[in-house]
Parts: sequence; C-alpha cells; structure tokens
Amino acid sequence: MRQNPQRRAALLDAAIEVLAREGSRGLTLRAVDAEAAVPTGTSSNYFANRAQLLVQILHRTRERLTPDPADLAGPLDTKVLLGRLLERMRRERSVHIAMLELRLEGTRRPELQAELAGFQRAELDANVAWHLEAGLPGDRQGVVLLYLAMLGLIVDDLTAPTMLDGYPAEALMEAMVERLLPQPPTP
Repeated sequence: MRQNPQRRAALLDAAIEVLAREGSRGLTLRAVDAEAAVPTGTSSNYFANRAQLLVQILHRTRERLTPDPADLAGPLDTKVLLGRLLERMRRERSVHIAMLELRLEGTRRPELQAELAGFQRAELDANVAWHLEAGLPGDRQGVVLLYLAMLGLIVDDLTAPTMLDGYPAEALMEAMVERLLPQPPTP
C-alpha cells in the first residue's frame, strides 16, 4: 500500500464527493480515481478494497468536520457554538451528506456498522466531556439531548431545507439550548 499522506487525503476527499453525490452504489475505486483526476488504479494502490475505503472515509469526515480551535476560543456560549456548527455543516455539506450515506451503508454492512457505532460513540462521549469541562450549562443527559436535536436539525437542513421554512434555525437552536440546558437558578 502506498503511503503518500497528501495523495491519500486527496483520494479520500474525492471519495467523499462521490459518496455525497452518487450515494453508496456509485462509490467505486474507479469513480474515486475519476473524481480525483488521477490515473485509473491509483485508489487501489491506497485502499485494499471498498470496505477499507469506507472506514477511511469515516475517519476523513471527522478530520474535515473538526472545528477550528479559533471557533472554540474566547468566552463560550452554547448558542454561538451551535450556530458555528450549523455554518460548518452547511459549508462542508458534502462531508456531512457522505456521513449520512455511511450511516445508511452501515445498516447493510455489519463490519462498517460496528466501526461506525464505536467511532460515533467516542465522538459523542468526547463532545459531552468537552461541554461539561468547559463549564457550559447542562448535564450529561441534556448535552446528549441537544446532540440528538441538532442532528435532526442538521439532517433536515441538508436534505430538505424548505421543510423548516418559517422556523429559523437560529430561533430553533436558541429554544433547544434554553429548554434542554436550562441555567441553574441564581441564589
């Protein structure tokens, strides 16, 4: 297997675009080569098979969706952080849609499902821990509920954006924070 990290990242980025645009059935090593504009067979030098490619796409989506440290600096406000999350998802639309495709593919591939579930559980646990350690309002269960609510908002925003016409995302996120992570009463 080839080890050029820049080429591997470029191939994975191309695979994300193919997966987001064509779905799981359109994701082939040949399609990745075409999207990356590299000679046919290049992807097979980096990924032993399609299953390995799917797992590596999973990890690449997280690299691309990890927030910039500058977005987490300064005084922290949950509503602002959620707004930045939604902006990042809209900016990296194909990455998030590819992640949704991986979730669907995981329902048909037990080995991918296991990898995906473990990966997402670790991400959720890390996000909950970060939220609590940062001193943001809410408890563990409230943060998980906020995660689930935001996931639904993001999925609908990316896949059926007109469904939420009349319900501005900012107002919805504000209500989520107020209802799921209430501020403790001041003495």
